[in-house]
Amino acid sequence: MDQIFNDNTIYRIRTKCDYGPDQMIVYSLEDPLYHTGIVKDEQRFWKRILIVDDEADVTITFKAGIEESNYSNDANKRIEVYTSNNPVVALSEFKPNFYDLLLVDINMPRMNGFELSEKILAIDLNVKVCFMSSVEINREALREIYPSLSLGCFIRKPVTIDNLIKQIRSELD
Repeated sequence: MDQIFNDNTIYRIRTKCDYGPDQMIVYSLEDPLYHTGIVKDEQRFWKRILIVDDEADVTITFKAGIEESNYSNDANKRIEVYTSNNPVVALSEFKPNFYDLLLVDINMPRMNGFELSEKILAIDLNVKVCFMSSVEINREALREIYPSLSLGCFIRKPVTIDNLIKQIRSELD
């Protein structure tokens, strides 16, 4: 259960369910049997991001932190988070004009973050990319190897969730 909204005697409980995206289950305490029904969630997402990192702990932690921040920020600025722990799968399942920002780890097996970003940007020029790494990078050497990539956004891991969210929102504004 993520969040409970009280509209007098109707409690809206946001939870992950198989009814489809943007839906929630409603429990009414007026009915002694606690009548349930499905309603369409009124809130829409402001932006969508895709996090690609081969470490599941990183994607799970970042996703949870970003989604938790949705409830303390303006409802019109909610961020929808998708994750992948395999860059090859992320590329094969990538949807053009769907994501607003990619958070991409640099050091991954089978395909590094720069290669992934180049291939994704060939599909969707509008998506922004933020690179992540736990090691320092040599920007000059990277510009020689990947001249078409912009290295403007870089997040050094480890990063606090607060700083991660600030960086993400800064990129999305």
